[in-house]
Amino acid sequence: MTYENRDQYDVKLFENLKNDCGKCFGFCCVALYFTTSEGFPTDKEAGKPCMYLQHDFSCVIHDNLIDKGLKGCTAYDCFGAGQKVAQVTYNGQDWRKAPESASQMFEVFSIMRQLHEMLWYLSEAILKVTDSVLHDDLKSLLSETEKLTCLSPNHLIELDIASHRAKVNSLLQKTSELDQTKVPRDQKKSINRKKTIAGRLDLIGVDLRKINLTGVALRGAFLIAADLREINLKGTNLIGADLRDADIRGANLTESLYITQSQVNTAKGDARTKLPIWLDYPKAWIKK
Repeated sequence: MTYENRDQYDVKLFENLKNDCGKCFGFCCVALYFTTSEGFPTDKEAGKPCMYLQHDFSCVIHDNLIDKGLKGCTAYDCFGAGQKVAQVTYNGQDWRKAPESASQMFEVFSIMRQLHEMLWYLSEAILKVTDSVLHDDLKSLLSETEKLTCLSPNHLIELDIASHRAKVNSLLQKTSELDQTKVPRDQKKSINRKKTIAGRLDLIGVDLRKINLTGVALRGAFLIAADLREINLKGTNLIGADLRDADIRGANLTESLYITQSQVNTAKGDARTKLPIWLDYPKAWIKK
């Protein structure tokens, strides 16, 4: 172990996978499209700068996004892809000074975000796994993915991202299955898995407090406005789960699997909510 204790090691793994907007060129404010259904007051076309984006790439209403109806901005997370593209891939050259490269930069940003998201999940999986063979496979794939993030713009665009994601998903699934076997479960009320939306488990608005969710796979589940207060989510696979307005006040997510900052930012928590040390408490929670 390189660091003085495990906590330092855990945080270090995610150090370059957190947003640093000061080193970015406002990619998420330009490259992405916004819609009113995703927490924005108006629709915005991809490639068109947000009206609040300043010349220095700062946001004029950054401290008042929710009040201005841009809740979607507080939920978005590029996993550090923005600063990687800005400072490494393009070596500090921004799309305003090089407009001929703007469309390419935006496409590269989209690809880089996917790679950084994979790095996030692989990093978390490495912390969870005790099986030596699987641990080595995860570290090897993490290294391979990191190398891909250093490719030139043209090579990134040509990358078969779907194929690489399939490799990552395979190991993440193995990690989840192994992790779930470590969590003892009782015979409390189980989840109704027959109710789905587009193949994803529908738990919208459901009171889940009487259900033992430890070690349960909630991959991609709709947990919008679900009641998860005081629940222990140890070993619960939350990859891709929609936690918008889910009530996680007092819930324990310290040992949940595949939880991201973006998911936490969209949920309703408080000072009693327990999070993994590599995640930050949203400002909206602290204010309360």
